[in-house]
Amino acid sequence: MKAMQILTLGQPMELVETTRPTPAKGEVLVRVHACGINFGDTLIVEGTYQEKFEPPFTPGMEICATVEALGEGVSAPAIGTRIGAYGGSGGLAEYTCIAADRCVEVPNSLSNEEVAAFLVAYGTSHLALERAALKAGETLLVLGASGGIGLTAVELGKLMGAKVIAVARSAEKLAICKNAGADHLINSETDDIRTAVKSLGGADVVYDPVGGAQFKAALRACNPLARILPLGFASGDIPQIPANILLVKNITVIGYYWGGYTVFAPQKLTDSFKALFEIHATGSLKPHISHILPLKQANEALALLKKRQSTGKVVVSI
Repeated sequence: MKAMQILTLGQPMELVETTRPTPAKGEVLVRVHACGINFGDTLIVEGTYQEKFEPPFTPGMEICATVEALGEGVSAPAIGTRIGAYGGSGGLAEYTCIAADRCVEVPNSLSNEEVAAFLVAYGTSHLALERAALKAGETLLVLGASGGIGLTAVELGKLMGAKVIAVARSAEKLAICKNAGADHLINSETDDIRTAVKSLGGADVVYDPVGGAQFKAALRACNPLARILPLGFASGDIPQIPANILLVKNITVIGYYWGGYTVFAPQKLTDSFKALFEIHATGSLKPHISHILPLKQANEALALLKKRQSTGKVVVSI
């Protein structure tokens, strides 16, 4: 089979011919149709992600695939079932093996590419906003709002009845946020985030995959009893949080690593996926994919995220 592999950390992936894997106990072998690209993939190939992989390895966190063979002890999903799954790695290949309990049968209403764009982005926001106990009528501030997970937070926040403030880097990206349901738009290149958010009544929940200066501005624009979700640090700057501000405003910072659920609560993820597919069936969710590239161009797919040239999701079609 063909696969894109990292042979040396920090170097581009190479398209290689390698042996098709055999499913271990509890796993299924799947034929991959599409793989969603995430910001975490750009860190994995550099060796700077919280999960480490030793070369050679195949990146690719989330996939749409069809089950080809069952490992020992597996009775479902059945061979021939089209599934979506979060595996953490292995997706940028024609075949991969994945734990059977991570697989969710996907509806025909979603294309292969949409499934691959759906799981991490919507799954991350769905559980994050649940963790933050976002309530109807509250104000949700979404940083990096035009990105893969940010855009889904805008959509889901609006569906939950919140007033949504979207922060992004350009008028073009903000227009996409507006189309996703954002009530207010802030251009991070030209506007003062703290001043703008406070003028809109402050933030009750902050959804932050960016970190750095934007986190600091958002913190100071929080209302009393606000909740902050640090989801990642796309800015490259991991902020240090002044405890005195948390104390004075009774602010809660909620540690949240969505991928960790695969270890301590995998059923939580699959339940979330099923709930999201049901919401999608109502027509309320519209996955946004800005680029679809073939397997051999997977390095270009990663570059689109690193250079912030994409909106929504980037998908590799296999």
